[in-house]
Amino acid sequence: MYREIFRLDESDDRSRRTKHWLEQVWVLGLLLAAILLYQMNLGSLPLRDWDEGTVAQVARELWRGDWNWLHPTLYGEPYWNKPPAIHLLIALAYSIGGVSELTTRLPGAMLCALSVPLLYGIGREVFLLRGPAIFSALVYLTLLPVVRHGRLGMLDGGVLCFFLLTIWSVLRARRDLRYGLAAGIGLGLLCLTKGILGLLLGAIAAVFIIWDTPRLLRSLYLWSGLILGMAPAIAWYSAQWLHYGEPFLHAHFLNQSFGRIVKPVENNYGPPWYYLLEILKYGFPWLLFWPQGLRLAWENRLMGWGKLVLAWTSIYLLAISAMGTKLPWYVLPLYPALALACGAQLALVWQGEPYKPLVQRPQRGIPLDNISPDKAQRSTLYPRAWVAILALLALAGCGFGVYFAIATPSKLALLLTLAAFGLTMTTAAILVYCQDRQFILVLFWGMYVSLSLFVSSYDWLWELGEDYPVKPVAAIVSETPPGTTVYTSHPNHRPSLNFYSDRRVIPKSNSDLQELWEIDPPPYFLIDRAILKDLKLKEYKQTAAVEDWILVTR
Repeated sequence: MYREIFRLDESDDRSRRTKHWLEQVWVLGLLLAAILLYQMNLGSLPLRDWDEGTVAQVARELWRGDWNWLHPTLYGEPYWNKPPAIHLLIALAYSIGGVSELTTRLPGAMLCALSVPLLYGIGREVFLLRGPAIFSALVYLTLLPVVRHGRLGMLDGGVLCFFLLTIWSVLRARRDLRYGLAAGIGLGLLCLTKGILGLLLGAIAAVFIIWDTPRLLRSLYLWSGLILGMAPAIAWYSAQWLHYGEPFLHAHFLNQSFGRIVKPVENNYGPPWYYLLEILKYGFPWLLFWPQGLRLAWENRLMGWGKLVLAWTSIYLLAISAMGTKLPWYVLPLYPALALACGAQLALVWQGEPYKPLVQRPQRGIPLDNISPDKAQRSTLYPRAWVAILALLALAGCGFGVYFAIATPSKLALLLTLAAFGLTMTTAAILVYCQDRQFILVLFWGMYVSLSLFVSSYDWLWELGEDYPVKPVAAIVSETPPGTTVYTSHPNHRPSLNFYSDRRVIPKSNSDLQELWEIDPPPYFLIDRAILKDLKLKEYKQTAAVEDWILVTR
């Protein structure tokens, strides 16, 4: 008898070790897959205008200066837009690897890659079963908007990482109250990254706690973590207020933070359904499973995962849709919730094989009603619309592939991307039509390969084609004396041009340029050839030129 008990205990111990080993394998595998995808070809393209150029300039001034992160500057003037957490990480990268596109993007890309296993951890906490957690993490890993913006030298990779750290810590705190400390630290890092956005994301975590586990509100660890985590953020804001006074409060809170809520900033506006259109444009093929995933979450709203998905999706989507300022990357914190909903639905499809009834799981995972074999119709798991939509995506991939093969045959990586995408969608459509659940694996692998090919091309940052190439123009602007302010006839401000030229280039109208021409010392103008003829500047001297742009002075 004792020998039988010993063998049972030994077997249980071996089973626990195996499960722990499998857990480590999945976490490590997801992390390595994310790092590979997020670091591939990272420094091949110039920095993108607005956020990338601005963030890089602030980080470079931190690196060049005395590392005064309490009072960062932009072109030597106080920078009040965002707290400096990511800027400081980029400055550290500059001090190690020099100033480049790679070191600018590396910190945010690594943080975004780390968010993939964090989402897997969230799935393991709310689903308990491994299947839905794996599917959710793989959906999140292969979402085009997350991959594209997570690789940029912006703040969004850090926002995703710190928010998922906060949510994961809150979920872990339900079993071990000590994780409440990590939740507070994650929220503090959010506030040090994007200011007021941390309060909105923190409100989502708070609503979930109140709805799901209100006893956590009595946890000393949670409140201690909030105090410890928020202390650096409060200290930074206090330092700005003590040093700059009312101008900082007006610029940071009224003009930037709250100003973006009530009105469009810099003409970035859109209708209330703007972000639904963004998800519709770039969320495929996983958008195919999102509506059913949300319905499944509603049906399981008494369970932790259903509460989390519903609170996360509804609060954040309503908040950003009501904002006056609309920018594509504002929707990024919604995608992890989308991935959880899709992962739950895909897990349901995966376990509900054709001709087999769905089985209710006891107390754990996703509760499913017993369905008799005659009611386990294929159409409920494999809707005909899936075949049609996947076929349309396949046609779109093949169609664009043919177009680019004719228009730009030299873009081999882009052609391979479209070919891989079209082949993936075609195969998935056929498998769905044949009622084969392997279509899920085909979608995961095909999307990962397609995204890998895409980021290895020079087209993954397509916004660069919206304006003139910045590096050649920056090269001639950098020939001006250090510290020179250059005026340009270009209508838009380009932070990337300022960064690469290490000069401040300010857009001016034609009338303003004519007035500035007479000032002393002689100004430098960066002017389009056609506009230079219209201005009829007196006694100008051309110092350099590239393509349609000429650098002149008196």
